[in-house]
Amino acid sequence: MAGRIDARLKELGIELPQTAAPVANYVPWVRTGNLVFTSGQVTIGPKGLDYVGQVGKEFDVETGKKAARLCALNVVAQVRAALDGDLDRVKRCVKVTGFVNAAPGFGQHPEVMNGASDLFVEVFGDAGRHARAAVGAASLPRNVAVEVEAVFEVA
Repeated sequence: MAGRIDARLKELGIELPQTAAPVANYVPWVRTGNLVFTSGQVTIGPKGLDYVGQVGKEFDVETGKKAARLCALNVVAQVRAALDGDLDRVKRCVKVTGFVNAAPGFGQHPEVMNGASDLFVEVFGDAGRHARAAVGAASLPRNVAVEVEAVFEVA
């Protein structure tokens, strides 16, 4: 039976992606006690890597927000895997860290990261509100535009 969050995803027209397998010696998530920590999720879409390039050079802020949203969808998919498919066990999104592959002089990292933050609130409501860091980087893995990691409190 679909839960409350699954119903919310359906209402929003969101289908979570398949979880990406790690590409090195790490795991995609770790659960310890009542916390789930996700590894950084990049812009992997249905056809592979998407949004490859720098925000402020190849991409504008609005496109960067879309890239951050895609990363956040991948985060939620990993959390779903950590919770054996039951996203209703999420009590709160605690902390989000976003990395923006930014062109020199670009300073709108928070605006880009709103794409991820907005997604978490759309999906989880007030439980999706979180502490956050938005960091600019000279490069990211595979030259993707954004990477997002998060910590969730779970039941």
